[in-house]
Amino acid sequence: MRGGGPLNVLLLSPNFPPNFQRFASALREAGATVLGVGDAPPEALDPGLRADLTEYYHLPNMADYGALYRAAAYLMSRHGCIDRLDSHSEHWLGLEARLRQDFNVFGQRPSDLEFNRRKSGMKGIFIQAGVPALPGEPVGSAGQIRDFVRREGFPVIFKPEVGVGAERVFRVDDEAQLAGVLDYPPQDYVIEKFFPGELITFDGLTDRDGGIVFCASHRVSSGIMEILTQHRPVHYYYTRDIPPLIEELGRRAVHAFRIRERFFHAEFLVGPDGACFALEINVRPPGGYSLDMMDWACDIDLYRAWARSVVCGESHFDYERKYNVAHVGRRATVRYRHDHEAVLAVLAPLLVAHMPFPKVFTAAMGDYVYFLRHRDLKTLLDAVAFVEQPV
Repeated sequence: MRGGGPLNVLLLSPNFPPNFQRFASALREAGATVLGVGDAPPEALDPGLRADLTEYYHLPNMADYGALYRAAAYLMSRHGCIDRLDSHSEHWLGLEARLRQDFNVFGQRPSDLEFNRRKSGMKGIFIQAGVPALPGEPVGSAGQIRDFVRREGFPVIFKPEVGVGAERVFRVDDEAQLAGVLDYPPQDYVIEKFFPGELITFDGLTDRDGGIVFCASHRVSSGIMEILTQHRPVHYYYTRDIPPLIEELGRRAVHAFRIRERFFHAEFLVGPDGACFALEINVRPPGGYSLDMMDWACDIDLYRAWARSVVCGESHFDYERKYNVAHVGRRATVRYRHDHEAVLAVLAPLLVAHMPFPKVFTAAMGDYVYFLRHRDLKTLLDAVAFVEQPV
């Protein structure tokens, strides 16, 4: 709490995704005054969320920074200075940073996003911190692309400097494909050497001083680009144990990126020979229901832990990674050997939750999702295979 009363916390788009509504209730429970700005009409908000928000400002066009600035100023005129501002969403990171700078709010500013949101900036920090990163550089001229391919060889990956997952990412495997790229080099992209490794993450939460108060790690069934383009099975799972090298490099990266009072999601590629390279880092929670999965893995509440860190300055809580937890997505276009009722009946002891997934996430995460947990990893992976088995 601040000296003059409860903290004022402004949440952007507090209703989406649906599980993130718990941030508002956790903040209110911790003693904060919770304010919201979003494009959903007030009457469309969940009643529980409406009760958690002291005031909600309906802004149909959230991308209009001038209007967003005025909305924040209006709420400040009614409730006093804003002490914290967040959405926990990649989509709003840039607008959040501008608002923090303009209203002098604690947290990330636009200058921070140059190195923890832009791919080329991330690569520089990884290298400075002694975290191996794949060769890559911003895309310039056709000649520069040709020089990079000559040095590193095929395949190469082209990624937007600022992007989420495999959005607008493409791979080039040979001269024929490269010729089309050289005719029209993509703007504000990076080119990177392709590395066929397993994707393993280092996820967690830091306190106000940047100390890691919680961490976990998940593995992904396939690369996100292959999941999207080849419609591969969609599953990922948090493991009870974090590979020691992933934790060592992950902790080094979190410190180097100066992540304070925020969730983080660092991605690494690990090859069959154990070679490990940092892919990227996100200064937000991992996507989908990953926060809930980490909660289920430890029987904790990370929404509450973050809120108490913000409002009360708490920097420690005890936890134990008791379970391995999996997200298993099914696609509406695939026929499965075991129908929904069979999954519920056979896997009931492992089943934590199941639900249709929000449409915006279905391409990458499945149309219908089962969340499973078990202390034994092989038992969990056998259950994943049962859900995914096609006809």
